[in-house]
Amino acid sequence: MRSLLLYAMSLLVLCQPAFGQTITKGQVIDALTKEPLYGVTIRTTQSKTGTITGADGTFNLPATVVSDSLVFSYIGYDAQKKPLKKDGLLVQLQPSANQLGQVVVSASRDAALRTETPVAISAISKEVLLETKVVSLEQVLNKVSGVYMVNLGNEQHTMAIRQPIGYKSLFLYLEDGIPIRTTGNFNHNALIEINMGALRNIEVIRGPASSLYGSEAIGGAINFITQAPARIFTARLQAEGSDKGYRRTDFSASNTIGKMGIYVSGYYAAQRNGIIEHSDFDKLALTLRADYTFNPSTKLISSASFIDYQTDQTGGLDSTRFYSKEYSSLHTFTYRKVNALRLRTTLEQNWNEQQSTQVTAFYRNNAIGQNPFYAIKNIKDNPLKAKGEINEDAFQSFGLIAQHKIRFPFLNAQLISGLSADYSPATYKAELIDIDRSETGKYTNYSQTGTLLTNYKVDLLNTAAYSQFEINPLERLKAVAALRYDRLDFTFDNHLEPGAFTGTPDEKNGFKSLTPKLGLTYDLGRDMGAYSNYSVGFTPPQITELYRGVQVPTLKPANYNNYELGGWISFADTKGYLDVSVYQLDGRNEIVSVKLEDGSYENQNAGKTRHRGVEYTLKYAPVESLTFRFSGTNAKHTYIEYTEKGAEFGGKEMATAPRFISNTEVNFKPTTIKGLRLGLEWQHMSNYYLDAANSEKYAGYNLLNARVGYTLSGLELWINLLNVTNELYATTADKNAWGKSYRQGAPRTLHLGLGYTFGARTK
Repeated sequence: MRSLLLYAMSLLVLCQPAFGQTITKGQVIDALTKEPLYGVTIRTTQSKTGTITGADGTFNLPATVVSDSLVFSYIGYDAQKKPLKKDGLLVQLQPSANQLGQVVVSASRDAALRTETPVAISAISKEVLLETKVVSLEQVLNKVSGVYMVNLGNEQHTMAIRQPIGYKSLFLYLEDGIPIRTTGNFNHNALIEINMGALRNIEVIRGPASSLYGSEAIGGAINFITQAPARIFTARLQAEGSDKGYRRTDFSASNTIGKMGIYVSGYYAAQRNGIIEHSDFDKLALTLRADYTFNPSTKLISSASFIDYQTDQTGGLDSTRFYSKEYSSLHTFTYRKVNALRLRTTLEQNWNEQQSTQVTAFYRNNAIGQNPFYAIKNIKDNPLKAKGEINEDAFQSFGLIAQHKIRFPFLNAQLISGLSADYSPATYKAELIDIDRSETGKYTNYSQTGTLLTNYKVDLLNTAAYSQFEINPLERLKAVAALRYDRLDFTFDNHLEPGAFTGTPDEKNGFKSLTPKLGLTYDLGRDMGAYSNYSVGFTPPQITELYRGVQVPTLKPANYNNYELGGWISFADTKGYLDVSVYQLDGRNEIVSVKLEDGSYENQNAGKTRHRGVEYTLKYAPVESLTFRFSGTNAKHTYIEYTEKGAEFGGKEMATAPRFISNTEVNFKPTTIKGLRLGLEWQHMSNYYLDAANSEKYAGYNLLNARVGYTLSGLELWINLLNVTNELYATTADKNAWGKSYRQGAPRTLHLGLGYTFGARTK
């Protein structure tokens, strides 16, 4: 009996730790996107144990005190406290409103704190995308200081970042770090090829980013980051319409089963009977992404994006029609068609805590067909006739990017190095058309002539090597040095005879560049910091600039030097923050379009230019339910050396270059009515010159937008009233030999939408 009692007591002692210990298992995900969060810190409040989440967001944590609670913290997210329990725990972290704590990837091709990146970079969060309910991307991009995206209608656009409003290849557009179009074949309407419904967030680098991304990243680089698969099932349907004939339907679905996560998203948008005649459009956008996790160290990401787009095409309005609000069109048949397919597969391998590798293979298949309004020219001897063209610009791409990262055991040093190759055979074909014109000047129909203006093939090969080294020589000082070598080779094969409109003989052209970047960041303490940056950018001539309508290619690459200082501060117990960037961007051999004596245009290199400015964003949340943001840009864009047709424009301001642009927004989410949001936004554009001679100005505009939304148990209703005051404004205006042209902005427009989210709920 005594032996049995001793045995029972011994067994009780041995088992005591098991009874006193609680094992908590669970996963941590993003509250908005439902993506798993890797590296979230989890600690107990009493027993002082802790762990971090794995690549799939899961964790397993023992705690010896039953009354323990768990605290979850992650950079860029608000911390959460949860009671300890044995059952599976789902924690959904909310992204922080203080942008100084954001993690960005575009500045270094790898995750880094915003405050440790010596460049002017801004991130547009998923929350902003969801609440703005964008129907075209300028509605969110114009919230970023230093950015003015021009709305040309039906998702057509052009861009101005540290540059005047223009149409040249000075901006690089990326999807998940890969250019959406091949280098050398820029199109200012390239963002038509983005699926807006599949975006997780957007990162904007202002200033040259050529040291990491290559040519065309001059004024800036915009990286559209797609949504990753959700850890738990979620799906959404929504529909939206406006009182000006716009209709759109979105869908998305996502889940992870075992090691495989799937995300699918798409939308169909259409415009009928808009404010201007001949302005209908249709767009279908689809995205499919699959993530497969072999193990905690190895992951395969594959995605496909498809865009099918067609729009009626019409030009701007002259002064009389613009100011009298007479929105008829002279065009009845002009169009633009876009078909774009992009595929990519990325293998991510973490060898250990010090080294990791990414290898990405990608494919593009792209075609833009046009009957462009801007190619129509009247015939002097016959007012009832005109001429124009039908053209198609198409290319395929086969590419590979390999990148390796090494962390060194001294001074927080790391090295990111990569190689890339992009082979893109491209074709361009243009045929002359005869056009009939009515007595009122309207272009009524056309007929094909069989005469080819342009018919060529160009094989592009873009090869590059880049490296970026980061080190903390002092505890609060971080230094970044980057260098990239690019070589772009054109092999031109002209299918037409010499003397044709495009009469360039078969030849090979090559351009190469070495682009460095040097940057410093210094942590001043108390949520304050400063940075400096020197970077170089270059852009070679585009295919159409080099060969189309040319007898002998003569263009040189354009080069830019960027000098920049900036800083940030968080104040009022992190309720507010301010970031500021001051820059000078000097350009040489910028490519401009010059009108010749016979009335035709030719691309030429234009001397020197200088771009100076200050960009700033102030955000303040005096209480949890109210936020205020002010984003502003003061800039001056000047010709240093520029001669056109014997006229010297040195010292003149560049055309279409506003000195001041701002975007102000107030958002209110009352705590007494959960799920309600109210927003008011003011976009301001100052006046600017219409021509290089600085002879006339456009007065600029002020635009007021109001947004209201309400969410209850997965059901969401929103009403957006754009241009509340019904302001008459032009998104861009310019002056040419035939007069002034205005791209009319939309009058007061009411958008009404309804959406429902199935599955996951925030707990």
